[in-house]
Amino acid sequence: GGFPVYGIMWVRTQLKIGYGDLLAGLLASWSGIERDKELVRAESYFDARDTLACYSVRSGFDLLLRALDLSPGDEVLFSALNVKGMVRIVKDAGLVPVPIDLDFDTMGPRLEKLEAAIGPRSKVFVAAHLFGNRLSLDPLFAITRSRGLIAVEDCAQAFNGRDYPGSVAADVNMFSFGPIKTATALGGALIRVRPDELRERVRKLLTGDPVQPDAKHRKRLLQFLALKVVTSRPALAAIYRFYRWRGMDYENALADRVRDVAPLKSAKNLRLQPSATMLYLMNRRLYGFDSGEIARRKHAGEHLRDKLKGRATMPALGNSHHDYWAFPILARQPQTLINALRESGFDAASLNRSQHIAAPAGREALEPALAAAVMRDLVVLPCYPDMPQKELDRMAEVIADAMRAQPGLPSYNLG
Repeated sequence: GGFPVYGIMWVRTQLKIGYGDLLAGLLASWSGIERDKELVRAESYFDARDTLACYSVRSGFDLLLRALDLSPGDEVLFSALNVKGMVRIVKDAGLVPVPIDLDFDTMGPRLEKLEAAIGPRSKVFVAAHLFGNRLSLDPLFAITRSRGLIAVEDCAQAFNGRDYPGSVAADVNMFSFGPIKTATALGGALIRVRPDELRERVRKLLTGDPVQPDAKHRKRLLQFLALKVVTSRPALAAIYRFYRWRGMDYENALADRVRDVAPLKSAKNLRLQPSATMLYLMNRRLYGFDSGEIARRKHAGEHLRDKLKGRATMPALGNSHHDYWAFPILARQPQTLINALRESGFDAASLNRSQHIAAPAGREALEPALAAAVMRDLVVLPCYPDMPQKELDRMAEVIADAMRAQPGLPSYNLG
């Protein structure tokens, strides 16, 4: 144990964008690039006939709900683990979020829970691929579409270039290029809307929204240039020490800055079209995408998974495709484990920007016991190609030691 030599920390919140891309984006923001050209190029990445380039996945989701023109009290069914921002959009629209509890082996929504949840006011079903898993969602989409719901596939954590353009069984596929995503452009999203009439309504609303000024994305590029320095390994170790000395948790101070594209104070933060600069950077990242990076990340994840088998409880190992966008494990005393890992130079954390969605009043039978237990016990580990195998092995040892001091591995046989 002990903090490693030089106090250098393996960072979990990596900005997956290089200095070259950040500088190219800054130059583009001053050079007056043609927005229309960049827009056509972005929307052609998967299929120009059904793709819209949006400011963020949340703004695309907000557009979708506006286009559907639902009545207050209508229900949006969700995989029971989701980011708080998505749930807030539903509530702000006067709609009711309804959780579909998950299967431990896949972390995907359970079919029988979905069937039990669909009622006369259910209008939309949103299923999210979590942690870099690719779920087999087609059977769930088939059920929801047969019952008249709009099926939405959230691929924010599952982008893999053109290798996975989204399920054709869904009505809508959403891909995010926000700050911590694979191929980040520090914002931006591609939303595929397959039904023609719905897509035209979404497009009409989108073109009515103001365009984000280039100066705004330039400011974000400058902020992230600074953050890239701050989240370098030596800097993060120093920040960790400073906050610890003051008796505070650095995680909240730093993580919110890194993850936020649109602080969700109001809908006007969301209701924007992407700027020319954002589109330029998104195209640079999309068309220069290196799938080898995902293969290397997967290799690191599989190495750590093998080291932790029998020593830690890991959700979502039952999927045929897992590329370890995030590496989750579960512990009875998650904060104790997080502290032990940080002490040893590994920047572990809980997912404070995600939540399990509570069952609505009167539908307590839908309370997502598994999702709630996973959120309570979750620890996300740093795991990526830059980490040497000996450091992944050392992290596995720290986890094994910490787990031995805890009262047994948690078990999740929850109905």
